[in-house]
Amino acid sequence: MSIRIGIMGYGNLGRGVEVALRTASDMELVAVFTRRDPATVKILTDGVTVAHVDEVEKWADKIDVMILCGGSATDLPVMTPKYAKMFNVVDSFDTHARIPEHFANVDSAAKEAGKIGVISCGWDPGMFSLMRVYANAILPDGKDYTFWGKGVSQGHSDAIRRIEGVKNAKQYTVPVDSALEAVRNGENPELTTRQMHTRECFVVLEEGADAAKVEKEIKEMPNYFADYDTTVNFISEEEFKANHSGMAHGGFVFRSGKTGLNKEHNHIIEYSLKLDSNPEFTTSVLICVARAAYRMHQEGMTGCKTILDIPPIYFSEKSAEEIRAHLL
Repeated sequence: MSIRIGIMGYGNLGRGVEVALRTASDMELVAVFTRRDPATVKILTDGVTVAHVDEVEKWADKIDVMILCGGSATDLPVMTPKYAKMFNVVDSFDTHARIPEHFANVDSAAKEAGKIGVISCGWDPGMFSLMRVYANAILPDGKDYTFWGKGVSQGHSDAIRRIEGVKNAKQYTVPVDSALEAVRNGENPELTTRQMHTRECFVVLEEGADAAKVEKEIKEMPNYFADYDTTVNFISEEEFKANHSGMAHGGFVFRSGKTGLNKEHNHIIEYSLKLDSNPEFTTSVLICVARAAYRMHQEGMTGCKTILDIPPIYFSEKSAEEIRAHLL
């Protein structure tokens, strides 16, 4: 039996989930939900219902896992606990500082409904989270470093677009080269948030918007920009379309540690991602996690989980025998 998937939201992430599902022979897309008029939303998959979000409760027994494709700034903190009362859900909530709060809210809702909610799945949080936990366990005497970029941050771009007066925006996270090289060379520097990354914003304003007010709101936004050196560039819509239509991203996770009786041996673990499409890679992770969520729920698990709670074998469409024979 195929795992029946629903998509909540049809922006960059929603479209990415739809495409990624084509590579999963054990899954089928059964419905896409939108806040827009469903008649105006054209999806890629023939024969799949596009419905308004107000109709979602009618689908409670027709969907095994709902993949939530909203933004972390304002959508997912509300959406995930809400829909965890109806479905097994998966989201890509990426505001690191608010994950404990989000986890508690989803855990309460999912347990009450007997559902599974897996939060914060993508590449960071997500794949990078796994690497940090593995590396910490292997090298307990050491330091962690995470660098993002250069690339487009979907969450930060979305946060800017929510500001009054902003018509469109892209935010690029840029590692500080000197800090990156110091870590890679094993120098174990003490680095502040500001010393590791800068943020570059390219913003198209609505007609009549107050540029100074928008810039101030961006630079002072907690959890997103307040702790970074941030540059805000106001550009035309034409320039935005010509130069800022891509969605590439990536980054690095390092663990620099020591072993030996006298700590005489140095080790560096480095994990990197180079992504042509941030949303398409993120949604590829979401598909694997949806498979795992379905399996865990079938085994009777409930409540909120993160990618760290899932056995790796649950992510794969391959059988346990195939994995042991070819991937172990």
